[in-house]
Amino acid sequence: MQDIASVPPDDLASNEDFWSWVKHQFTTSSSIINMNNGGVSPHPRVVAEAFERFESMSNEAPSYYMWRILEKERPFVREKLANIAGVSMDEIVINRNATEALDTVIFGIDLEKGDEVVHSNFIYPNMNQAWAQRAQREGIVRKIAKLPMPSTDNDALVKAYTDLFTKNTKVVHVTHVINWTGQVMPVRQIADAAKKIGAKVVVDGAHSFAHLDFKIPDLNCDYFGTSLHKWLCAPYGTGMLYVKKENIADLWPLFPNPDPKSSDIRKFEAQGTRSVAAEIAVGAAADFHTSIGIERKFERLHYLKQYWMERVKDIPGIQFWCPQDREFSGAISTFGFETPRTPKISSQLMEVWRVHTTHIKHEGINACRVTPNVYTSLEDLDYLVKAIHNLT
Repeated sequence: MQDIASVPPDDLASNEDFWSWVKHQFTTSSSIINMNNGGVSPHPRVVAEAFERFESMSNEAPSYYMWRILEKERPFVREKLANIAGVSMDEIVINRNATEALDTVIFGIDLEKGDEVVHSNFIYPNMNQAWAQRAQREGIVRKIAKLPMPSTDNDALVKAYTDLFTKNTKVVHVTHVINWTGQVMPVRQIADAAKKIGAKVVVDGAHSFAHLDFKIPDLNCDYFGTSLHKWLCAPYGTGMLYVKKENIADLWPLFPNPDPKSSDIRKFEAQGTRSVAAEIAVGAAADFHTSIGIERKFERLHYLKQYWMERVKDIPGIQFWCPQDREFSGAISTFGFETPRTPKISSQLMEVWRVHTTHIKHEGINACRVTPNVYTSLEDLDYLVKAIHNLT
């Protein structure tokens, strides 16, 4: 294989020799083309082998090997994640998913009746439900930013939030990559505006971490939650919570520990029994991700999205709910038709073509989300394009 070290990431994006090697690190299905990596991504063989090895070890004497042997590896895994995130390992903790991470924040921030939280109409359902429960139970006020979708107008996206800011705004919750459409949000600009009025900033990074090329401090946020089983390709049921150092002491744990007002990030590890094998195998996923490099990874993911969109964009009546611009998109895109050709595109793609996608129905969007990953080949996308052209 060509020495890739000196190849610019944007040039490497179309180097099928290199990405074929990446594809063969995964044990993907030979009968289904998986285009729903945004839900849960398969992990590469090295991660699967690490998890199986740790799980097998644990099974020999669980309370000994999990809690006395494998637990000692957690700080090293956190350090790998911290390096990817660009933060201190004393600001992150491993948990089970973005929902657990963000619910820890949502229920852990001190708020009083009448305090306002601003989030968008494209917030993820689990987070929406969490904020709704706080509003119902405690009387906090939710204000919903109506986002133009799709959009390449940063000012309009920011304004949707800032128009709702008042002296009572205490928290601004921003989804970095909208799960419904793939739209990338201008988090930094929104966060900067929120900080000017003294609000805390919560970022849902379920679809941005290990996908987009950024470091958490770039976002100017106070809290960040993500799922590691998506774009990091870590074992299922692994996630990460980031809390800015100065905010740790004041954030109540979702699962209480002996000192809930501690400034030690590890107070959020009091989760009870869970899969230690999966958490420690996150280290292998971090190594695999780093070996590719985030610049190369993003360029490839954006290239794959552009590849199939360019080949179907001239179909009469087709419409996309994610921009093509690299500033506003990565791997994810959602498409539909002005006049529906089928009641549910995703069903026909699976039943007739064996292409697995996911149906999207939200805020007037009734469409199909397509999410390739680094192991997706151009042959897979050519087949997807053929299927879309033949939808009835």
